[in-house]
Amino acid sequence: MYVKVRTIDGKQEVVLTISKLTTVEDFKLEVQKEMSVKPDLQRLFYRGKQLENGYKLFDYNVNLNEVIQLMVKAKTDEKPKEEIIPAADPIKEEKKKESNEEELIEAESLYYRVGDCIDCIDIAYGAWFEARIIKIFKRAGSLIYGLKWEFEDADEEFDVAEQFIRPRARRLLNFNELEIGQKVMVNHNVEEPKKNGFWYDLLITKIHKNKANEELTGTLYVGRNHLLIENCKVKPKGEVFAIEEPKLLEDCTAKDLELLRQNSTKRRVAVLCTTCMDNTRRKCRDCGCRVCAGKEDAHHLLLCDECNSAYHLRCLDPPLESIPTEDDWYCPECKNDENEIVKAGDKLKQTKKKTKTTLGESKDKRDWGKGMACVGRTKECTLVPPNHRGPIPGVEVGMCWMFRLQVSEAGVHRPHVAGIHGRETDCAYSIVLSGGYEDDIDNGDEFMYTGSGGRDLSGNKRTAEQSCDQTLTRMNKALAQNCNAKLNSVNGATATNWRGGIPVRVVRNYKLAKHSKYAPKEGNRYDGIYKVVKYFPERGKSGFSVWRYLLRRDDPAPAPWTAEGKKRIASLDLEMMYPDGFLEAKEQNKSTQPGNKRSALREKSNSPRGRKASPPKKKQKREGYQLDDKLSQFIEEDQSNAKLWEECAIALPDGKAAYLQRVSERFQCVCCQEIVFRPVTTPCAHNICLSCLKRSFVAEVYTCPACRHALDKDCEVQVNEPLSSALLLLYPGYEAGR
Repeated sequence: MYVKVRTIDGKQEVVLTISKLTTVEDFKLEVQKEMSVKPDLQRLFYRGKQLENGYKLFDYNVNLNEVIQLMVKAKTDEKPKEEIIPAADPIKEEKKKESNEEELIEAESLYYRVGDCIDCIDIAYGAWFEARIIKIFKRAGSLIYGLKWEFEDADEEFDVAEQFIRPRARRLLNFNELEIGQKVMVNHNVEEPKKNGFWYDLLITKIHKNKANEELTGTLYVGRNHLLIENCKVKPKGEVFAIEEPKLLEDCTAKDLELLRQNSTKRRVAVLCTTCMDNTRRKCRDCGCRVCAGKEDAHHLLLCDECNSAYHLRCLDPPLESIPTEDDWYCPECKNDENEIVKAGDKLKQTKKKTKTTLGESKDKRDWGKGMACVGRTKECTLVPPNHRGPIPGVEVGMCWMFRLQVSEAGVHRPHVAGIHGRETDCAYSIVLSGGYEDDIDNGDEFMYTGSGGRDLSGNKRTAEQSCDQTLTRMNKALAQNCNAKLNSVNGATATNWRGGIPVRVVRNYKLAKHSKYAPKEGNRYDGIYKVVKYFPERGKSGFSVWRYLLRRDDPAPAPWTAEGKKRIASLDLEMMYPDGFLEAKEQNKSTQPGNKRSALREKSNSPRGRKASPPKKKQKREGYQLDDKLSQFIEEDQSNAKLWEECAIALPDGKAAYLQRVSERFQCVCCQEIVFRPVTTPCAHNICLSCLKRSFVAEVYTCPACRHALDKDCEVQVNEPLSSALLLLYPGYEAGR
C-alpha cells in the first residue's frame, strides 16, 4: 500500500509504498531516502500519536493513502541551561500566608438575622430560589452571608454577598392589581414558555387579559448581571409575587420579624428530572445512581464528565474508596480504551486487536507485502444493505476497478478475497470469476462455476490444491438457493424456469484471462446479472467431488465484450477506477526506480518535438441519461423541490452515474448523512428522513435540523410521496437498509 508523508508546514510531501508490517525504524529510513532527514531528527505523527521505534505501522492503524506528519527536530549541540530557582523571601512568604489565611469575623447585618428566610439568586439558573441564612460574617471588610438552599436536601453551605439576596417573596398579587411599569416576580421557562420554569423579575410593559387568557409582556431579568430579555411574554397562571424590599431591623415590627423567620410554601419550579418528578424517595437511574438507582449518600455520588450520569463509589466495578483526584472522570460507558489513548511521552500499549504475529512476538517473520490485499476498507457502501439482491444503483455494466478492495467499497462484491458472497440461510448475492479452480469453464453469456471448499488453507494460504470433497454447505448452499428449484443436497437440481431464479452479480477478474477470453485485461469488471440454471456434484480433475453451477446471463445491458457493449462503455465514458492517490504513488515509484533517466529520454524522443505527432482520436459522443415517463411524472409533481431537480438535470448529459451522484448530493439527509428515506419536506424547503425528524421531536427539538427554522411540534408530519417514489425508482432496493 502507499501513504503520504507531509511536513508540518505542508511545504514538502512524498508518497511512500510500504507494507502494513513495516517497522517505524524502517519507515524512517524510507523517509530519509526521499526527504533527506536523518532518522534521529524525525518526529512522525499520525492521528495525534507519535510513531515510536519498536512498533509497526499496523499497530497505529495506518491505512491506505493516509497522511503521516513529519516534524524535523532542530539541530543543537548546546547543553540545556540549568534552571536557577531564586531563594524564597521569608517576608513575602509570611505576607502571602497571612493573605491566604485571612480570618473570618462574625458580624451583624442591619437587614437580616441568622435563621431568616430569604430569596437568593442562583448562578447556574440565574433565577431566585428559597434559602435560609446560617451565619453572617465579614471578609476583607465586606459583609458575607452563609446560606443553605431550602429546595433540596443538600447540607452544603455557600457564601454570597448582600446584593444577591432579598426578603422572601410571600405576597401574591391579583391580576387586577398589576400596572404597567411595575416590577414583579413571575415563573417563566426561557426555553419552553408553556412549561413550568424558574422565578425571575419582570418589568411589565404590557398587560393583556380576556376571558380565556391572561398574559404579561415585559423585560425579563436573568442572572446576577441582569441579562435583559426584551418583549418577553409570560402567562403567570395566577401566580405573581410582589418583590419585597429590604427593611432595617430597627424599623421592623414584631410581626415583620416573625415573617422573616417563617418558612413559606414551596413555590412551583421546573422539574429537573421528568422520570421521577424530583421525588427524593423514589429510585431513579436518571438523577440517581445509574447502577442501584438510589439517591442516598449524595456526597458519594461521582458524576461522569461526559454523560453527566451519577455513580455511587461502591457501585463501580471495581468499587472506589474515595473520590478520584484527577480533574476528569468518565464512567465505564463513556470511557475509551486506555490502550488506544497515548499520553505525551508514553509508548503505545498493546491492545486486544493486535495479535502476537503483528506485534512481532511470533517466530514467523513473513511480511504481508506492499500490495493491496491486506489493506482495509477506507469507506463502505451504505446505499443498499449487505444482503441486497440485484444490481447496485449507480453501478453500470462494464465498470472496472483496479483492486478487489474497490469492488467491496462499491458494494458490488463485499468480501476482499472470497469468491462467493452470500448467506447459507438466504442466498448468494455476488460471485467473482478469477480462475482459481481448474474445473471452471467460461463461455461469456454462460459459464460453469465451481463451488468453494475442499482445500487446506491452513498456514494463512491464499489458495491450494483440492484435498477433499466439497459439501453443499455454507457458500455452496447459498449459491444453490439462487436456483429456481427445490434444494437437493445430494443430487442437485435444475430450474424449470431459470429466469425466475434469484439474481447474482458477477465480477470477472483479470486473473481469469489464463482460462477465458472474456476476462478484462486488468482489474475487476462488473459483467451484470446472471441466474443459476442448475447445480450438481461431479468428480473434478483433482479426483475429488466438487459442486458445479451453470450460470446464464440475464441482464438488459449488453455484455462488455460485445461490440455493442464496448460502444456503450465508450458512450458512458467508463474508465478504470483507481483508489485515491494511487496514480500519484505510481508516478512516485516510477521516478525513484533505476533507469528512470533512460525512460525519460525515451519519452522525450517519442514526444511531438522528437517525431511527428499523430492526430488526436476523435472523442465519441457521450451517451446521456434519459428519464422514463413515470420518473418524470413524479419529479414534476414534486413542486417543493423543483429547484433541486433542475440542478440535478444539469448532469443528465453526463450519463446515469453522474446524474445519480448529483441526486444523492442534493437529497441527502442532514441527520443520517444518507439519501433521504420517506422524506419530509419542511416549510423551509429542506428534506429530512421521517424517522430522523421523529427522533428529533422525541428529543424535544422542534426546529429544522438543517437551518434551525422553528417547526410546530403539534403539526402532522407528512411524507413527500412524489419525492419518495422518484428516489425509489432511481435507487431500487435502498429502502431495505433503512
